[in-house]
Amino acid sequence: MNIGDAARASGVTAKMIRHYESIGLVKAPRRTEAGYRLYSEQDVRVLQFIHRGRALGFSLDQIRELLALWEDKHRASADVRAMALAHIAELDRKIAEMAAMRRTLESLATSCHGDDRSDCPILDDLATQ
Repeated sequence: MNIGDAARASGVTAKMIRHYESIGLVKAPRRTEAGYRLYSEQDVRVLQFIHRGRALGFSLDQIRELLALWEDKHRASADVRAMALAHIAELDRKIAEMAAMRRTLESLATSCHGDDRSDCPILDDLATQ
């Protein structure tokens, strides 16, 4: 299949497929004599794997590691689990940071009169931090 077909089948845009190829995340596909990329079903499965990994918030470096583990049939599932647990811990940290940001903004928005006055505690806070 061509790059457009592979993009539709995998959920990854053609631009991102070319990017993943340029950074070595996916191997360069076969090409026709005219230079068009040809993708196999396995290539599409790899792209789907990457797409799902990105949807779960894994970085490209983490996905590179996960791909290596996926392709290694002698890997220990403990290695994969450890990566998932580390990623969960990082997500929890980010969620806590975002919750704190939300609480702060909610408090600032509540203290703002929201009328014609020029005095604004939100801007005051941003200027002092």
